[in-house]
Amino acid sequence: MNYRYIDLDNWHRKEYFEHYYEKIPCTYSMNVKLDISNIKNKNLKLYPTMLYLITTIVNKYDEFKTSTDSKGNIIIFDEMLPCYTIFNKETKTFSNLWTNYDKDYYKFCMYYEEDIKKFGNNVGMIAKDNIPVNSFNVSMIPWATFESFNLNLKEGYNYLLPIFTMGKYFKENNKYLLPLSIQVHHSVCDGFHICSFINELQNLIYNNF
Repeated sequence: MNYRYIDLDNWHRKEYFEHYYEKIPCTYSMNVKLDISNIKNKNLKLYPTMLYLITTIVNKYDEFKTSTDSKGNIIIFDEMLPCYTIFNKETKTFSNLWTNYDKDYYKFCMYYEEDIKKFGNNVGMIAKDNIPVNSFNVSMIPWATFESFNLNLKEGYNYLLPIFTMGKYFKENNKYLLPLSIQVHHSVCDGFHICSFINELQNLIYNNF
């Protein structure tokens, strides 16, 4: 895990960071419906495929890799890993599981399947120990679709990494649509960045398989 420090005084986002992190702390979320027909029509496993695609784009842009260290210094990670929820059917609770990222889709899916096989039946909030600090949170609520989803975090104004939540996909006008909520911190991520992320994610779904 590697990262670089940001010199706030010489950072192009200094004015925005100070405004939305210190003066008027602000997080926000955007909810969209992704066309995942290409994934469904090719019978690809939805969860690992979406984890791969989301992580691929997260790793391309600093706005989604920006965090703070234990002393409050601003850092940007070189690489991010997905930390995602899995459901235990017996206890009706979830656990957090993380998987190493690989640019190769099939290798990532192999790592995912290995982690599910090894840790998927663990009970408790943490299925796999030693969650890396360079991980971001993804969850899926596959029992219902939604128009909007928002997390209310007590310490959310100090949390800079993105949070992704997916809902139950549905079919409409011969398309499979997946609700996705993206929550970000305005100090590091503007509307332009989150819209660029969504557009690129949709293009990857259309063209990557």
